[in-house]
Amino acid sequence: MREQGIVSASLSEDERQFEATLRPQRLADFAGQSKVKENLSIAIEAAKRRGEAMDHVLLYGPPGLGKTTLASIIASELGVGIQQTSGPVLAKKLDLVGLLSNVEEREVFFIDEIHRLQPDVEEMIYSALEDFRMDILIGTGPGARTVSMDIKRFTAIGATTRQGLISAPLRGRFGLVLRLSPYDVPELAKIVARSAALLDVQIDREGSEEVARRARGTPRIANRLLRRVRDYAQVRAAGVVDAGVAQKALNLLEVDRHGLDEIDQKIMLTVLQKYSGGPVGLNTIAASIDEEPDTIEEVYEPYLMQLGFIDRTPRGRVATDQAFDYFKVPRRSTGSTPQSF
Repeated sequence: MREQGIVSASLSEDERQFEATLRPQRLADFAGQSKVKENLSIAIEAAKRRGEAMDHVLLYGPPGLGKTTLASIIASELGVGIQQTSGPVLAKKLDLVGLLSNVEEREVFFIDEIHRLQPDVEEMIYSALEDFRMDILIGTGPGARTVSMDIKRFTAIGATTRQGLISAPLRGRFGLVLRLSPYDVPELAKIVARSAALLDVQIDREGSEEVARRARGTPRIANRLLRRVRDYAQVRAAGVVDAGVAQKALNLLEVDRHGLDEIDQKIMLTVLQKYSGGPVGLNTIAASIDEEPDTIEEVYEPYLMQLGFIDRTPRGRVATDQAFDYFKVPRRSTGSTPQSF
């Protein structure tokens, strides 16, 4: 797949290291998501008072909103260690057995992209989450036997961007199911200001708000844009970021006032100009702009829908009147057959 744009919420290896330096360590320092934080604070305090492992937690929502950060914070607040893995990594049952056999009492076991667990691994994890034991098949053929292995009581935290792909039996094993929502501009501005302080960047309130306004409601993107604005400010503006400097830097990156980048604009202009506003199928859009259909559907389309620029219909994607106005594309009728496959 091609490299995604600057406002993609995907994370490169270089950015993982950078993001780790900006992550809050305590729930009180985590901006936004007030309902999620309230539910977690109660569950954490209750578990600490009882001296027990906290209930299993499933965190879901768009990428870049802080699911991994919250998992680390939960472990920190509980005063325990954390083991991290992901659904694609747990390819075999023995992978899960190896990890859970080493888990400590009340430790946090974090599974990112939990919706991508293999079916046989998922079946094994049911008993691990519910009864804190695993049934292991030893041998093959008539001599095969099942051995039950007890494991220490732990707290599993699953993270996913695709809650609908998680089976009901797996979802039912989690005591807390919490949704992370996109951030509003004031919340993101606080995150930008905090990150700027950690990076020793001089930024005023208007500059923080300008970066936040173009970050698509996502802290990860806000921090990424802040890095680029910092570079521009150091080279062109004596290291100080105000609204004007932020606007110039972000305009240079072709990130508009709604946070739309080159790929977003290609998607919308394809629907608006080439197919007269639709309906047009996802595969047709992907072929027209040379992008993967899954990338469009998971990374770009949700935000375009959130802005009210595009709708999903049974016949395909349709641009809204608001999109025609924003992109200054005149409406025109067409007698051609809609491309909706």
